[in-house]
Amino acid sequence: MLKLIQTLDVKNVLGEGVLWHAASQSLWWTDIHGQLLYRLDWQKQIVSHWTLPEGLTAFTVLSTKPVKILGSFKSGFAYYWPQSGHIEWLARPEAHIEGNRFNDGRLDRQGRFWAATMVEDDQGQPRGVLYRLDGKDCVAQIDNLRIPNALCWSSDSKRMYHTDSPSKTIWRYDFDPQSGEVGQGRHFATVPQGEPDGAIIDADDHLICALWGGKALARFAPDGELESIHPLPVSQPTCVALGGPDMNLLFVTSATDGLSEEQLATEPLAGSLLVYESPYLGLVDAEAVGHG
Repeated sequence: MLKLIQTLDVKNVLGEGVLWHAASQSLWWTDIHGQLLYRLDWQKQIVSHWTLPEGLTAFTVLSTKPVKILGSFKSGFAYYWPQSGHIEWLARPEAHIEGNRFNDGRLDRQGRFWAATMVEDDQGQPRGVLYRLDGKDCVAQIDNLRIPNALCWSSDSKRMYHTDSPSKTIWRYDFDPQSGEVGQGRHFATVPQGEPDGAIIDADDHLICALWGGKALARFAPDGELESIHPLPVSQPTCVALGGPDMNLLFVTSATDGLSEEQLATEPLAGSLLVYESPYLGLVDAEAVGHG
């Protein structure tokens, strides 16, 4: 059902945050622990990368000439110009909390940027928070998180999806598109293997989720039913995006983080970017508002 057509051997420690930028026909992603930002020019098949001042966990592309991003770095929200190395911090709501860092995030369909914090120490108490960035203000929406992931919105923006990965459960929340307020949450799905990581909504309003440690992707129908499992050649897929000229290419980032030498020897594509021909179509992402 998925046909692997390309692999990029970038050896990411923790590849993440992959997104398709339709205006420039390019693919972008980050290596959080490697402190690198990547761009693949799809037409020219040229990969560029930039070194970052600290780990970038999620982002959106604001412009390409010059490159300007809005993202959640490990310690907070910022604008960043990778070609010059200039950074402008917007908010660092948890700079005082030792052991926390930002993790998963993305734009909602109205162009607001969201990101959540996690507890880096596996034994730490759940104290991560999902924030909505309003200008330079962080508005907390969900708290008591350990490893937040799978943030995405239904095509009509009336539902938001989110997970605390160790729970293996994806939650569906009522969502107000106008205000950006998160409402009542309810169980959406429990993953069949691994832990839910980065997720997207496709053109059929199905949720496609990377299964960290599960060596697969899962696709769920809007009612939460498991529609399909797609095995992968990597045990730690981290995030997915649909894009390409016809919006039918499925991109998957992966990680080598925590794998032993023996595991790496049996998993040569770990840390690679995987590109699949897909029966699923993507939705063009919104552009950020108020962040020119």
